[in-house]
Amino acid sequence: MIANILTGLVALLHVYFMYLEMVVWDKPQGLKTFRLTQEFATASKALAMNQGLYNGFLVAGLIWGLWLGEGGFAIKVFFLGCVLVAGLFGAATVGRKILYVQAFPALLALLATLFGI
Repeated sequence: MIANILTGLVALLHVYFMYLEMVVWDKPQGLKTFRLTQEFATASKALAMNQGLYNGFLVAGLIWGLWLGEGGFAIKVFFLGCVLVAGLFGAATVGRKILYVQAFPALLALLATLFGI
């Protein structure tokens, strides 16, 4: 039960990331969130939309795993593992904040899923 709630929260976070990257990347909310200049945001908008699409795929996988119930165990583990690895990589290459915003929630959901909490 707790594992599914945490997995759902991770999915919601990635819906928000998708929104930030695909919809408001070059708007005031996106500029502020990612600390971007308008020039950089405009030049990198297509890359951000691509990244947002990948976040959407993570959301789809997590929702699929939740929708399958107990039969979705392996799917949830796989997609939470993907989120965790992406968060660790982002923390190492972009900024430490990603460790707390993306990797840590995924780790909690993954551990709760693995231990049946």
